Amino acid sequence: MTVSSSPSPVSGAPGELRRRLGTPDAVVIGLGAMLGAGIFASLAPAARAAGSGLLLGLALAAVVAYCNATSSARLAVLYPASGGTYVYGRERLGEFWGYLAGWAFVVGKTASCAAMALTAGSYIWPDQAHAVAVAAVVALTAVNYTGIQKSALFTRIIVAVVLAVLTAVVVASFTSNAADRARLGIGSDVTADGVLQAAGLLFFAFAGYARIATLGEEVRDPARTIPRAIPIALGITLTVYAAVAVSVLLVLGPDGLAATDTPLTQAAQSAGAPWLVPAVRTGAAVAALGSLLALILGVSRTTLAMARDRHLPHALAAVHPRFKVPHRAELLVGAVVAVAAASTDVRGAIGFSSFGVLAYYAIANASALTLTPAEGRPARIIPFTGLVGCLVLAFALPRSSVLTGAAVLFVGAAAYGIRRATTHRP
Repeated sequence: MTVSSSPSPVSGAPGELRRRLGTPDAVVIGLGAMLGAGIFASLAPAARAAGSGLLLGLALAAVVAYCNATSSARLAVLYPASGGTYVYGRERLGEFWGYLAGWAFVVGKTASCAAMALTAGSYIWPDQAHAVAVAAVVALTAVNYTGIQKSALFTRIIVAVVLAVLTAVVVASFTSNAADRARLGIGSDVTADGVLQAAGLLFFAFAGYARIATLGEEVRDPARTIPRAIPIALGITLTVYAAVAVSVLLVLGPDGLAATDTPLTQAAQSAGAPWLVPAVRTGAAVAALGSLLALILGVSRTTLAMARDRHLPHALAAVHPRFKVPHRAELLVGAVVAVAAASTDVRGAIGFSSFGVLAYYAIANASALTLTPAEGRPARIIPFTGLVGCLVLAFALPRSSVLTGAAVLFVGAAAYGIRRATTHRP
């Protein structure tokens, strides 16, 4: 099998994206995708599912995320092109599996974009959440359109704000008189199904490290940068999430956490720091915008890769001659997300997105299992654990999410079959 080589010029040839991102920029984009609104919203439903086993669900989600990140990083070294698992699946498993990964990613992450836009809207102006969400999509699509470097700079600012807010909540909770270590104990309410469902819901907050891989065509020295950036971004995120989850449990307990839809603002109030509440609300809105920015980047690049292979209209493969971005793909993604943000709700979008993303990473792990030692294959237990973990967590999600996600994958597969049949017809 021939391994794709990456173009060396930083400027990029016509039709190719420009390699501008170093390791710090790639790490920041990964953090921007992961340290999004998920941590502000996913803890409560996860606690309702797992009860006092919340931290077990977080640990399970972290293990699956680590396996996925390792598989993605090894594959990205061999195939440093836009598209991520769409490219890996196509090259390692066959055209259909690459297509299915791309379909799952584009559709699932489009739902994630809508969820993030609506989350930002609900914190910024609750009475006009849909209108604010649409405005946010338009504004961030414009930022992406003008070039990847401006997106990386904007994401760096967002990450700094979110980390500051989360750190303040953690410190206030740990130093509060309301903190009780007994609330971290695991009780008799814990069930295997509950922990698995919590892990699947919490995975929504982790899914973002592959954004680095989907930008492989815009990273300088991808063979060195991507394997460094992915584990660094994931490691920072895991540390932050663990600290936040423990601190919130200390002051609220699993029952208190499950009873609120705004766990971090409730934790700040219970910790005796009501002055933090406005900052948490601002941080949640900023986090959602940062996640939305990175999501639009990733979805547009996968759309670009699929359009190059004509699985989507080839016109979407155009690269702007000045800004060196897939401008038509970005405009289309922005338009679809704006429509979704104007007409959907956050809960349905998150469940649907989680199923699609887990299917996407299952294909990434299956692709990594085909690597040889000479190609940098990780220990087989890593992609195998990632593959099984993704499938288990996907089908442990709420039934409505599983049925909707499976139906969408079926539609994608049927569309592929129809296209193949009509293309090869004499």
